[in-house]
Amino acid sequence: MNSFFEPRLSESRALFERAHQVVPGGIYGHTSPAAGMPGVFPYFAESAQGCRFTDVDGNDYIDFMCGFGPIVLGYNHPEIEEAAAKAKEKGNLFNMPSRGFVELAELFVTRINFADWAVFAKNGSDVTTWALQVAREATGRKKILMLKGAYHGVDAWCAPGYGGVIEEDRMHIHRFEWNSIDSLTGMLESLRDQVAAVFVTPYHHPSFAPSELPENGFLEKIQNACNQEGIVMILDDIRTGFRLHAAGSHQRFGFEPDIACYCKAIGNGFPISAAVGRESLKTAAAKVFLTGSYWNNADAMAAAATCLHVLERDRVPEKIEAAGDRLCRGLTEIAAKHGFDLRCSGPRAAPYPFFADDRTLRLMQDFCGRAVRKGAFFHPHHNWFLSAAHDEASIDEAIGIAGVCLQEMAAQGAGQ
Repeated sequence: MNSFFEPRLSESRALFERAHQVVPGGIYGHTSPAAGMPGVFPYFAESAQGCRFTDVDGNDYIDFMCGFGPIVLGYNHPEIEEAAAKAKEKGNLFNMPSRGFVELAELFVTRINFADWAVFAKNGSDVTTWALQVAREATGRKKILMLKGAYHGVDAWCAPGYGGVIEEDRMHIHRFEWNSIDSLTGMLESLRDQVAAVFVTPYHHPSFAPSELPENGFLEKIQNACNQEGIVMILDDIRTGFRLHAAGSHQRFGFEPDIACYCKAIGNGFPISAAVGRESLKTAAAKVFLTGSYWNNADAMAAAATCLHVLERDRVPEKIEAAGDRLCRGLTEIAAKHGFDLRCSGPRAAPYPFFADDRTLRLMQDFCGRAVRKGAFFHPHHNWFLSAAHDEASIDEAIGIAGVCLQEMAAQGAGQ
């Protein structure tokens, strides 16, 4: 078991002070200190290998965030790194795409059962926003329906913040309730012949709240409603695509969208995103401009092709689910031993652990803060991620750390 430590953060804090002088906010977005545990989480990383990373102060952590999802096979996976390096030897960026562009598109179309075409970008927001435009082009309609609490990226129509956003950016965006088909159909009735697309996720993963799996038939009912009304059903599978199923999360939950968007787990840390869709949308897709100076990098496409191959060959989604189940069972059992009701929501490959009746999240913050200080990188506000590099030893080590934290909390009367 890891020798418990109180992490040194002097270099992290010094770097943050320097960053604050030249970067708005010092660090922005989902990696901002304000989004995690200021003064507890390290602000900067130095290196990583397998399921562990080291911060700039030399502290080591078992990582249960995996770069917020992209690391699905483990940091510095040798096959991925080799494939990317070989592609890069010939040149990484040209005036036009490389051979790997076509080969990767063919792989996506072969792997995903409803897909007739594929396109590539760099970030999840690139493809979700583009998919919205494709739906509008295909239908000639303006309205977009999405789930309350869902996250689809940083563009104005869906960004969680309001800085720089004007009323017109969201005037055609409407939100319905998860697991309530009546909420959706009622909205479709009131907006009849105006809805271009319905955005869904394979399961609901709202911010700062437990994840919710779909009730039997919910997503299939949405698919049927979209088919009846000529609406494009768009699956945002950015967060867990290929982590839950080697052919896309829709396979696990028994439905078929018209367009699906992927990112995080595609390239095991190399920057690449993708969207796939049906033949009926191919003409509209060709009309919606999509490009970026670095979107055809050969190394990222080689990494993605290799990653998809390894995910299927090694049955990685099944292994990750088993590792997550071991973690969640261990945490639940050891929490109960110390008098806490800790639960895990969502798929075990990307669980959202929480304490019952902990509405302010203070108990979860206390628990995760203690765990991070002892070498297990747990996040109190976001779902966690498991990778193929999380073996039984690392899982058991993390459970052991959790046990010490919970014992300390119980001794100090936390949660009472």
